[in-house]
Amino acid sequence: MHDRKKADIMEKGVFQVKKLFAICLCGLVFAGSLCATDISIRFFDRMVYYPGNSPSEPVLVQVTITNDETDTLRFKLADQHFFSLDFTAVNTRNKNLEHTEDWGRKRNSNQQIFFREISLEPGEAYSFIENIKDYVSIDMPGMYILECAFYPELKRLSGDSESSIKSNRLTLEIKPSPGPAAVKLLPVSPITAEVLQAQPIPPDQVITYMLTARQKSLWEQFFLYMDMDRMLSRDPSRSRRFKAESEAGRALIRENYKSELSQTKIDTEISTIPVEFRIERTSYTEMEGTVTVIEWFNYKNFSEKKRFTYLLSARDGIWRVYDYTVDNLGTEERKQTR
Repeated sequence: MHDRKKADIMEKGVFQVKKLFAICLCGLVFAGSLCATDISIRFFDRMVYYPGNSPSEPVLVQVTITNDETDTLRFKLADQHFFSLDFTAVNTRNKNLEHTEDWGRKRNSNQQIFFREISLEPGEAYSFIENIKDYVSIDMPGMYILECAFYPELKRLSGDSESSIKSNRLTLEIKPSPGPAAVKLLPVSPITAEVLQAQPIPPDQVITYMLTARQKSLWEQFFLYMDMDRMLSRDPSRSRRFKAESEAGRALIRENYKSELSQTKIDTEISTIPVEFRIERTSYTEMEGTVTVIEWFNYKNFSEKKRFTYLLSARDGIWRVYDYTVDNLGTEERKQTR
């Protein structure tokens, strides 16, 4: 009896050691997967940012998760990103800004967390856009340091007990609010850093400005004379989602639409770079305008010729593109220079 009891104790001890070893091994494997993960943040578009929680003045950041190792990376991403990410903002006195009330309410509510599992092969990356003002309250102008924490297994608890990966840091400058007139984001030229303002120029000059900007990959200039709401509403399913969203949700849809355009994922006809263009015909009334343009696109051994018909409307003296059609005019032998 004594020998059997001793054997049971030894067997139990061996089991506990094996269990502890297994837990440690899992911890090492998970730690290795964290090291294999890189998270980076950057401003989605360079803007002039103002304090306050107006949905028309977000601070949009693109979050990118990259697999830098040789094995497949798997992680969970919550439908509500509050349970996968957290942002901190520190002022020049090294004081953290408070989280928003909405963030606190969502994080502390007793609810089921819905998520999806994402797999990234070596070298692959996954990106999405977040509004910093959904996470932290930015009530005063000043300089702030932003940082993001990513939780591959979700963040269910308060505190820092769950494993996370820290991103790079960004310097955010918040300008003093200019007053009620500043009702929307002001795009900034990447070359001069000056605020871009649409000018009351005629429709043909609008199209020339837009196409020249596309040739130079100046995206803010390219979007300057676009009616983004009407452009994205050309797709019925996207239009339904857009109409059903709050103003904050619509702002994100606009920015996602611009991002997809700039990556030539959608509306490839208008986002592809023309090597040459020629204004063919311009006609307009007081409120509506049409500009037809012949555009050439170079491929490996040939050039493709197309006729674009741009539809514009005027508001407060500013003409903006809200729709377009394309007619294929055939191909030509590729021209070395035009």
